[in-house]
Amino acid sequence: MAEIKVDVRGQTCPVPLVEMRKALIKAEQGDIIEVIGTHPASKKEIPMAANALSIKILSDEQNGDEWKIRLQK
Repeated sequence: MAEIKVDVRGQTCPVPLVEMRKALIKAEQGDIIEVIGTHPASKKEIPMAANALSIKILSDEQNGDEWKIRLQK
């Protein structure tokens, strides 16, 4: 099981969502994808997209302006 980090701090829509989707395509079943960003709308869109794709959300954390979402394929 691998862990893929996707750093999209400073990026705005649709970049964080696109980068998350690219990571999911590369990931094997069971891999962890950690997305770190700062764009507020993307923090809402990524979990919605994960749910639509039946991807498990392991955590969704906010620390100041920065957020981190961990997903498992």
